[in-house]
Amino acid sequence: MAVRVLIVDDQASFRRAARNVVELTDSFEVAGEASSGEQAVQAVRMLHPYLVLMDVRLPGIDGLEASRRILRELADHHQPVIVLLSAEYSEAEPAWLAECGAAAYVPKSDFGSERLFAAWTSATARPS
Repeated sequence: MAVRVLIVDDQASFRRAARNVVELTDSFEVAGEASSGEQAVQAVRMLHPYLVLMDVRLPGIDGLEASRRILRELADHHQPVIVLLSAEYSEAEPAWLAECGAAAYVPKSDFGSERLFAAWTSATARPS
């Protein structure tokens, strides 16, 4: 069974690049895309992805707030694994994860099949 991935980024060029990475990674498939935090929350409700690739900086609610809402809203249901992505490396990365409940952070410049697979494997290997 493939890992269904929701790609959330306000830049169409990055969504295309991320789509290519997901499609070229064994056992992963694109469930959908969103370009804002609000769209991400709605897409998770409708598409039930297993993994959400969430840009930190989004129009409207940012990726951190969207992650909090998704995880809070689905507290009693199957929650997706959320991996934060950002073009800007930030020393605040560990705080971001703790603040919003995301499982991992990957700089956009390092995003590829290996990092996708590693983030998923690490997040799903942890006890619930």
